[in-house]
Formats: sequence, C-alpha cells, structure tokens
Amino acid sequence: MNILIIQPKLEKTIDQLKAELEKNPSVDIVIFPEGYLNENVEEACALARKHNTILIGGYRRLKEHPKDRAIIINRQGEIILDRIKYSSTAFITEEGLKMGHILCDELIVQGIKVEQENLDREIDLIIHPIGVGMFSKAQFEEWITEAQKIAIAHKTMIIGTSHADGSYRNSSISIPIAYCIDSDGSTVFISENDVRTRIFNMNTKNILFTNT
Repeated sequence: MNILIIQPKLEKTIDQLKAELEKNPSVDIVIFPEGYLNENVEEACALARKHNTILIGGYRRLKEHPKDRAIIINRQGEIILDRIKYSSTAFITEEGLKMGHILCDELIVQGIKVEQENLDREIDLIIHPIGVGMFSKAQFEEWITEAQKIAIAHKTMIIGTSHADGSYRNSSISIPIAYCIDSDGSTVFISENDVRTRIFNMNTKNILFTNT
C-alpha cells in the first residue's frame, strides 16, 4: 500500500491537496495535517472519490470547541471516521488495514485512549496529524520519543505529519515535522524542517520523494 505523506502550508482552500493527488495518481492513502481541510470536507470527499484514494487527516468546525476533528474518507468519498479531539481513540478497518487516529498533542495528553483488552485485533497503523511545527528542538525530540513508545506498546507503525508553516501560540520557532516509526520502535524516517512530499510503501518500506 502506497501512502502519500504531505506537509502543506496552511491555506483556506485545499489546492495543495488537489495538486498532490493530480501528481500522484497511484497512491492508496494520503495523510495530511490536523486542521488542514478547514471547512472543505465536502470537497475533500469529492476528491477522494475522483482519485480513488483514502484521505486521512484533520479538519476544523469553527463554531465548535474543541474545534479540531479527526477524519478518514474512503475511496468512495464516504466519511468512515469523524472524531472530536480529546475523545477516545477511534479505530477503523479499511481494505484489511486496522488504523487508529490521534490528533496533534493527543500524543502527549492521552496517547492511545482505549483499554488494550477492548481491541479486537492488533493495530496495523496509527496516523498522527499534527497542526503546526514544533516550537523547540526539545519538543521535537519529546514527540518522537512518545511516538516510539506508542509503536512499541501497541506493536504498530505510526506516521505523523505537520503543516510546513505556522507556529504554536505565536512562538518565534516552528520546526515542521514528519516521521514514521516501525512497530518495533525503530525509525523508518524522521523529517526535521524538510517539507518534501513523500510516498511510503508499507510493504517494502521504501520512500520516494516526489518534490525537491
């Protein structure tokens, strides 16, 4: 299964997602950051259907609190997971792949919020959409360490990605982050301040950069 991992800039539209789908028609899944879709969910559903691609990330409902939600849209353009931030971790099995979904600082605040005995089978993949970049090198290292702990504890691969820009609470520092940790806690890749789009093959664990 080919996974496209993107680090778009914050935008009111989803033009960058459209462009990546046009350039990479063979991918099965696209992972994008927390809050990227804004209120363009219907358009994203149409894109998933048009390109026969699963879309996984986050979006915002501006009149709600918390505003951020986790979302998975299947190849048919149907929303198969829609979860409000800080609620219990949701899991979905799609095309034989059992996936969990955590949003941004849920990694630190609550990790995987579910009793292990309630999981009916092992998790294949955790997706971790992140909002903006890290505000310090120490935070960067903390989040990678926590991701490794989750991967080991649940014997699952975990993939995270942030926007290419934006800062947390007006911090002067924003370090874009993307990563993939294998189910044994080993590093597949860690991207620090490198916002190139990647295609990751889950079977071979090969990585292809689609832009420079």
